[in-house]
Amino acid sequence: MLEKKMTGVMAPILTPFNSDLSFAADLYISHAKWLLEQELHFLSPFGTTGEALSMTVPERLAAVDALIDSGIDPAVLMPGTGLCNLEDTLTLCRHAVERGCRAVMTLPPFFYKNASDDGLYAYFTRLVEMINSPQLKICMYHIPPLAGIGFTPELAGRLASDYPEIFIAYKDSSGDFNNTKAVIAAAPSVAVFPGSELFLKKGLEHGGMGCISATCNINPAAIRYVYDVGTGMKTDDLETINDDMVRFRKIVEKCGPIPAMKGLLAIKRGDSRWRNVRPPILPVSVAKADKLLQDLGDTLKVG
Repeated sequence: MLEKKMTGVMAPILTPFNSDLSFAADLYISHAKWLLEQELHFLSPFGTTGEALSMTVPERLAAVDALIDSGIDPAVLMPGTGLCNLEDTLTLCRHAVERGCRAVMTLPPFFYKNASDDGLYAYFTRLVEMINSPQLKICMYHIPPLAGIGFTPELAGRLASDYPEIFIAYKDSSGDFNNTKAVIAAAPSVAVFPGSELFLKKGLEHGGMGCISATCNINPAAIRYVYDVGTGMKTDDLETINDDMVRFRKIVEKCGPIPAMKGLLAIKRGDSRWRNVRPPILPVSVAKADKLLQDLGDTLKVG
């Protein structure tokens, strides 16, 4: 029997670095706990926002361990695991399964841009067979603007049909809501999450399950509130609160979300380490972060 669909608001959590660009576990853990205090449903370590492809496999394993060993329930974690070679993807997936994580968020092998649906299906079939665990749950991560390849609605439907207990979710970061609707239609058993709160309200209206959004890192309570009103859990003027949330997102988008959000956290939390990013991403200037802080004003409620 299929389990109940995942639903809610999820942060692809930012990854903080020390001045030497090593992983800053203390900031990571405190930020994760703050996000959960804002009542986000899930955290996704090592999505695009977490600079996942700038991290080594051992670093990613250690970061997930740090969260869980600090007392965070693994059932709220969905680590990113997709790399181009199957062996490293297997390592990350196995670790998440062994630590009891709710699911993994997996990119397709993204180097071969002309890979067919049949080729991607073969890759994921092999992954499922080699993990060989009923605890494996996969969120398909569709972000063709960066990966150059993704999960078509047809592939998502095929994987969910053949492995209904495993392929349980889909993050759509295409920016194309028509694709979101097509996946919902092609894979009705799958929990489909738009990759931005810009589509949260519309997604809920069309059968989406919430959103997985970078800006959850600095606007979690507001995004959760729109979800609550949109799902009928709370009563408010949905149009007004959605407009406020969208305005916040669009201000941040103009500045390069990863360094911009880190710059804001450095100011608000008084720790300059938050500004650090790994090349080729460059840190936001202090002046630009200050201007962004002024533009957001009282709407930014980061503690």
